[in-house]
Amino acid sequence: MRSRQPTRTTAEAHVELDLRFLEEGKGLVDKDPVQASEKLYKAAEETVKALAIHFNLISIIKSVDESGRWTVTDLERATLEISRKLGRWFRAAWDAANYLHVWGFHEAKINAEDINDRLPDIERMVKEAQEIINGAHKSYM
Repeated sequence: MRSRQPTRTTAEAHVELDLRFLEEGKGLVDKDPVQASEKLYKAAEETVKALAIHFNLISIIKSVDESGRWTVTDLERATLEISRKLGRWFRAAWDAANYLHVWGFHEAKINAEDINDRLPDIERMVKEAQEIINGAHKSYM
């Protein structure tokens, strides 16, 4: 598979998805915690993808291009690199989203209160990614 450079439009597309998943997840917290957990995880996942592309994390992008998909390993590596740029809060927010993915979606063991406790972390990820990609935080480049 031929390697290509992801475009700014691709990062922006991921940011649009993360906002959509965030809003859908927030709307489901009290109605369907299982689906809310998955939507909120997807918001965080799209945020990681957007920032990996924006920050041009070459080795990760190359791995994704070669395999044709994002693996858990790619997401974890990207999260670590992004955390080095943005701070440990980003890693903690990713961990909160991953907790929702496993214990909220796959295992269906958590409730709305558990989700609401983690929601601000995921909201921060999405908000800061939007600001960075839309140019409000040029100092991170």
